[in-house]
Amino acid sequence: MQRLTDSLFQKFSALVYQEAGINLHDGKKSLLEARLAKRLRATGIDNPREYLDFILSEAGREEYVKFFDAVSTNLTFFFREPKHFEFLEKEALPEILERNRRDGTRRIRIWSAGCSTGEEPYSIAMTVVAFLDVPTRWDFRLLATDISTRVLQSAVTGVYEPSKLVNVPVPLRQRFFEPIRNGASPKTYRVRNELRKYIVFRRLNLMESFPFSGPFDVIFCRNVMIYFDKKTQESLIQKLSAYLHHGGYLFVGHSESLTGLHHPLKYIKPAVYKKF
Repeated sequence: MQRLTDSLFQKFSALVYQEAGINLHDGKKSLLEARLAKRLRATGIDNPREYLDFILSEAGREEYVKFFDAVSTNLTFFFREPKHFEFLEKEALPEILERNRRDGTRRIRIWSAGCSTGEEPYSIAMTVVAFLDVPTRWDFRLLATDISTRVLQSAVTGVYEPSKLVNVPVPLRQRFFEPIRNGASPKTYRVRNELRKYIVFRRLNLMESFPFSGPFDVIFCRNVMIYFDKKTQESLIQKLSAYLHHGGYLFVGHSESLTGLHHPLKYIKPAVYKKF
């Protein structure tokens, strides 16, 4: 791979910011070079400038998506930031069910924005289904979206190594996962259809308009904004807020904060906000 010049890095950085809102500052140049190197090897293109021209051409549309798959960082695990799931079970869900009782509806809608390889939406779904006495009596749906087609494919498959399940409580593991046997011992586990049926996985770029109407009772958008600058963060929070039900909750990552951003949400507790 030929060297990535500063001017060419700025071109890639501007493209990534415009398309995905991800802020690749100068300190991220080595990261971009490493991710680019993999895509150049895969395509057989040696020159980063030729690669940029290619992904911006009609012939390179498929590779354009793969480039953003490579650039986006995905780190997740089941029941990450467990305080959120405790709050969902003990505070948010009882409120949602009480509101539904008053309104005469059984509709529950939750969105996992930036769902990565599926651990977050499956954790949410386990929490909700385990909370409901008779889940089939409720109109519960969970939308799980990500910009990366690669991680979405893994999420839809719903197959995980045993080491991935260490944070899943044993009763939930036994109820919602089935072993895939390879020889005498189970090597991997698959999410059971009992849980999968509630989740719809879709590719979505959060910088684009949302192709749905909402509203959602709960939105998880955690550890996504850490890659955005303040202007993009504020724009995204305002968009997400518009899709929240009155009384609905937004969860962000504990390393993220809405301080200094203009938005209509009220701070409830660390990384939890509510729309009134």
